[in-house]
Amino acid sequence: MDKVRVFSGNSNPGLVGEICEYLDIELGKAEVKSFSDGEISVAIKESVRALDIYVVQSICTPTNDNLMELLIMLDALKRASASCITAIIPYYGYARQDRKVAPRTPITAKLVADLIEVAGATRVVCVDLHAGQIQGFFNIPVDNIYAAPVLLNYIEENFKDEIVVVSPDAGGVERARAFAKRIKAGLAIVDKRRPEANVSEVMHVIGDVKGKVAILLDDMVDTAGTLTQAAEALKKEGAKEVYGCCTHAVLSGPAIERIDKSCLKELVVTNTIPANLEKTSAKVKYQSIASLLGEGIKRIHYGESVSSLFI
Repeated sequence: MDKVRVFSGNSNPGLVGEICEYLDIELGKAEVKSFSDGEISVAIKESVRALDIYVVQSICTPTNDNLMELLIMLDALKRASASCITAIIPYYGYARQDRKVAPRTPITAKLVADLIEVAGATRVVCVDLHAGQIQGFFNIPVDNIYAAPVLLNYIEENFKDEIVVVSPDAGGVERARAFAKRIKAGLAIVDKRRPEANVSEVMHVIGDVKGKVAILLDDMVDTAGTLTQAAEALKKEGAKEVYGCCTHAVLSGPAIERIDKSCLKELVVTNTIPANLEKTSAKVKYQSIASLLGEGIKRIHYGESVSSLFI
């Protein structure tokens, strides 16, 4: 690993520290700050010529600042003659804007992909992309790492009753089915109608949840409206207890208040997005994906299979 360097912006320093600890290397020396007018300033403080570089940066709140930090770091490293530059993006912001949902609307996930590629990335690693087709928005290799091993490990250690894995909407059925298969659990679906953005209405539950521990599985939880309404619907259908299990804890707006007031017993998330220590809930339990990303870095560097991590 002598030729490997890991750099970080300001989005998720805790996760990057854990990754470096797993790899037993020091964090790359870089200064990432803002000028008084808000412009991002980046300075790489060590030679990276002919080295294998990994930049870890989540595109989370403040989204645009973190995206610009990533782009400017990539440009700085490219101009410093790094051999190859991998952008590790635990949370890919703008991923929900992956198609035209109405006339004259952008496909912002594609725009972000173009920016990352032009800035200098030669490979991208993401965690649980909101839509798998985003990989095709890039003309460079993209590895979509799944957080399932971390979440499955938590479930196997903490849940002993009969479990049913529940998809909160039709779009997440494939994810929930694969998850249920791994733990030999049942599968259910919540039929949901969304009249407008960030507003959802739960209609009914498809599948048997009566007397079982229901685990609502999704790739992200944003305002927690869908999650908490789905939990209420499951309780009405006779579920013994309801838990949430999500990779990306966006938790914006009224999310924490909704979770606290809901019938959710617990919400298990990963640290792709750092916890907001000023606004959190005792129900939210964070699990680290540092070892998963660290192992991914090792395998990419040594030219080994990344997908075998999830088989």
